[in-house]
Amino acid sequence: MSQPATPLTEQEQNRLVKQIGRAMLPALPPGWQRIRAEYRAAGRHIEVDLAFAGPDGQWRPVRPPMDVVRLFGQLRAAMHEPVRGTWLSAVYEIEAPAAFSVDFNADDEPRWRNPPPVIGFQDELRAFPRQDDRIPPWLRQRVGLPPLTPPRQHGELRTAHVYDGLDEAGRPVVNRQVLDPHLVDALLDYLEAAPVVLTARDLDVDAFVPGDRDVPLNFRTDGTWIWAGAVPHYLRKHGLPPEPDLVAHVVARGFRLGEVDEATRERAAALITGA
Repeated sequence: MSQPATPLTEQEQNRLVKQIGRAMLPALPPGWQRIRAEYRAAGRHIEVDLAFAGPDGQWRPVRPPMDVVRLFGQLRAAMHEPVRGTWLSAVYEIEAPAAFSVDFNADDEPRWRNPPPVIGFQDELRAFPRQDDRIPPWLRQRVGLPPLTPPRQHGELRTAHVYDGLDEAGRPVVNRQVLDPHLVDALLDYLEAAPVVLTARDLDVDAFVPGDRDVPLNFRTDGTWIWAGAVPHYLRKHGLPPEPDLVAHVVARGFRLGEVDEATRERAAALITGA
């Protein structure tokens, strides 16, 4: 699978695009008038279609040379950007003798011949990470990520996700950066010292080790965020980082809890229970 590479300059990208065009030519018979290549990828899942049209205007498919597949993969990796990731499909058209155009799509779901499995989309975000708000809704759904939370209004409480979703087998999906080890102890102190607004006597099953029933069934709030007892529990037991925005919030506070008034605690409990 292609990995993010050093970004290419515009001149280098144009050179690679022209290489792809030249790599198509050995697969085509004399007299072609137009060429159309479509490349679609998600993680290790790759689909490439190549077709040409002659003087009669009829499109005829041909087997794409491996150099075409390889060079498309190189271009996709080299065009990765940390904010928006990289493109998922590209359409490359050539009209004789030398006119060409390339259209890249980073947001819409490609028209797959065979849709990739869930792991293909998970691999895509691992290999070509992108900013959370640049992951389109269809891709969030495919990998088991929760819908993007709309911007929080002033004074509105925000609930932390324990993990990022579930795969087809119901196992937790995690797509988070590793936490700085120097933050762990202070973060645990903060998360486990905030006021409890809802609790139960029982313990829940560990989603990562179903044989263990040791997850606290409680919820806490610091007046801005609400989180389940599973959040610090999984951090302590499995090293699972809390939601990045929650970590950033706690760090920005200097790991210092403020007072949480009774009205805010009641509002937090109402949000949890849906009252």
